[in-house]
Amino acid sequence: MIDMGETINRIIFMGTPDLAVASLQSLITNKENIVAVITQPDRPKGRGRHLAPPPVKVLAEDAGIPVLQPEKIKTEAFLNEIRALAPDMIIVAAYGRILPEALLSLPPLGTINVHGSLLPKYRGAAPIQWAVLNGEKETGVTIMQMDAGMDTGDILLPARIPIEAEDTSGTLFEKLALLGGKTLVRALEGMRKGEIRPMKQDDSQSTLAPPLTKEQARIDWQQSAWKISCQIRGLDPWPKAYTELSGGRVRLFSPTVQSQQVHEKPGTICAADKEGLLVATGDGYLLAREVQRDGSNRMPVEAFLQGQKIDVGACFGN
Repeated sequence: MIDMGETINRIIFMGTPDLAVASLQSLITNKENIVAVITQPDRPKGRGRHLAPPPVKVLAEDAGIPVLQPEKIKTEAFLNEIRALAPDMIIVAAYGRILPEALLSLPPLGTINVHGSLLPKYRGAAPIQWAVLNGEKETGVTIMQMDAGMDTGDILLPARIPIEAEDTSGTLFEKLALLGGKTLVRALEGMRKGEIRPMKQDDSQSTLAPPLTKEQARIDWQQSAWKISCQIRGLDPWPKAYTELSGGRVRLFSPTVQSQQVHEKPGTICAADKEGLLVATGDGYLLAREVQRDGSNRMPVEAFLQGQKIDVGACFGN
């Protein structure tokens, strides 16, 4: 059992994207003593390719917290900089790089992580997306003690939420960001009270969540409507599931599944109206309510059909 009393005082926070902002905000709201925030360097963004700060940096600077943005974290100079800050604990939430063991073990109370799955399931870079892709009914966050492995450390505190039928990776990111922030504060309070009992992960139950690739985005209409729905929602907002029609790509969004028996060839467009595009699959029908052509914006099918025609009976994927 972890009994840290009041020794969790000086905290370093490591995080970069929007997903990490809620965790940092929760620490600030809880009046934790954050002696520094470490985030990735500013990167070019947008059409003008102007340097833009990570979301975590913006929040940290607004709160008056010193920010470090090292290009390299596996150097003795960087480790010495962290040693000089004398952290009791490092807290990580979507920092975006693999941390060296020398950094993980530097603070006396170790390094903990806000991970976006119910460990040991979905260890890796894309746990939220893979939970949707695989049709899971629930997911959550795990506050865990980091070690040298890939998300293999002891579980400190998990928290669960259901995955709704219309959830996408994007909507789950928002939900899990908020849940992660709340659960992180609960975990720190539990540690201080001696109520947290680290639990070893059952490696036999582990699954992997590797980074997504653009090659995963092409829809195979021979699959079931449910599987394609999971693909569309799991790859929204990136890399966005697509199919081909008349030599161009069409990206589909906001799917629902209709389980009737299918008589048409998979990929056949059976209806195109204000309700959406109804497409035959290998098992059931898929209704896509939003669409995006190359070079245009994402929009409801009803609006799309006002400017372009999609012929009923045409077949996606040809």
